[in-house]
Amino acid sequence: MITLSVLDMRDALPEGGMLLGLDTGTKTIGIAICDREWRFATAGTTIRRGKFMADKAKLQAMIAERGIKGLVVGLPLNMDGSESPRSQGARAMARNLEDIGLPILLWDERWTTQAAERMMIEQDFSRAKRAERIDSHAAALILQGAIDALAGSAF
Repeated sequence: MITLSVLDMRDALPEGGMLLGLDTGTKTIGIAICDREWRFATAGTTIRRGKFMADKAKLQAMIAERGIKGLVVGLPLNMDGSESPRSQGARAMARNLEDIGLPILLWDERWTTQAAERMMIEQDFSRAKRAERIDSHAAALILQGAIDALAGSAF
């Protein structure tokens, strides 16, 4: 199941569970993870994009290792909310991951990379460290926004 609806995602995961957040780019996939109760998202690793099947195998290994129950994929929208070619890339990633059998929430990721960079500058990350970790920090912001909405829709 791929959805844009927080309520549909919540219904698919009535007992919660750990989620994996993905910030998909053309060169990398930033990864974040949250706790079972959907309180905190934490930046994880970054996968250098290669052949899709190899990337998918890495994601499946993380999913199995951590007991992941669902995915949140960042959906890059234009500032007016319309979709762009990058949006179609994120949707294609979600479709290609759908056969893993987990619910997938597409989440608006506008401004996440800029916000992640600002936070990393405030924490005095060097340029090299920011470049290395920006995608996983953006994934954490995407995931945090989604879990805040999911937790808020509980009742």
